[in-house]
Amino acid sequence: MPNSTIAGLGHYIPKRKVTNSDLEKMMETTDEWIVERTGIKARHWADLDTDSTSNMGTKAALMALENAQLAPSDVEFIIFCTLSPDYNFPGGGVMVQEQLGLDTVGALDIRNQCSGFLYGLSVADQFIKTGMYKTVLVIGSEIHSSGLDISTRGRNVAVIFGDGAGAAVLTATNQTDKGILSTHLHSQGKFAEELMVIEPSSTSRCRNEFSPERMFPIMNGSAVFKHAVTRFPEVIMEALAKNGYSASDISLLIPHQANLRISQFIQKSMKLSDDQVYNNIMHYGNTTAASVPIAMLEAFQNGKIKEGDLICLAAFGSGFTWASALIRW
Repeated sequence: MPNSTIAGLGHYIPKRKVTNSDLEKMMETTDEWIVERTGIKARHWADLDTDSTSNMGTKAALMALENAQLAPSDVEFIIFCTLSPDYNFPGGGVMVQEQLGLDTVGALDIRNQCSGFLYGLSVADQFIKTGMYKTVLVIGSEIHSSGLDISTRGRNVAVIFGDGAGAAVLTATNQTDKGILSTHLHSQGKFAEELMVIEPSSTSRCRNEFSPERMFPIMNGSAVFKHAVTRFPEVIMEALAKNGYSASDISLLIPHQANLRISQFIQKSMKLSDDQVYNNIMHYGNTTAASVPIAMLEAFQNGKIKEGDLICLAAFGSGFTWASALIRW
């Protein structure tokens, strides 16, 4: 049975950088308040005249393919992960297929928010291990800035999120000692309303009649934090135990960049050193499905990921959903 390995990574970061000082001009907040609660110092927002969720994903994909020394024509299947697609339907996967100039390859959209990329990675891994495909493109791309309540009323959520895209090219390998060792997926829908966007909804009597504020994200921050600091270590340890490892064996943990305080709590509870955890939320905010691949590429570029390293990816978010992947690089 073939194994799947990450052959190339890519990302796209919108040019517009929005600092905490910039947000001070838009709402009642301060740099100190934002950093203390989230660890975020800046984020990037898309230029809606030129950027879309799909074309940002395509740009990240082209970088990943170049880094893998592959051409778009080598892609056999596309998995597109986002909560902010170009359209309500169709999904962004088919938009990427067209933008890459591919013919009729399959395209699957995944709506698992912060866990989306890891869910997509797991699906790609299964496709490759069963022999159905040899080259699968997994993309996480988000434009949050156009869907936030950028005011004092919405500041608890608005200061957290940023825009961006990340991508990974997975290819088949016969090497059993490298690649994705296992993936682990979970959900708990009874907490769905702790982090959600209500409208527009098919359950409304008329989809054109709703309160504008119901289009903005709702988040019970304390509930999200409480569950995240429990589920993150659980799913990380699940992956390690499955493969006969312990926390001390991790070369680098790359968590979904939800909140720096969450990452620091996980690091402390698992007794990991600073060199074992990679965070970049300070510069990009929470980019949801894009955060893990963006961080993974940066860690690789900064020499934090080397051949033979044991890399753990983990995520938790709306749904609630959470996931992990253990990779021998």
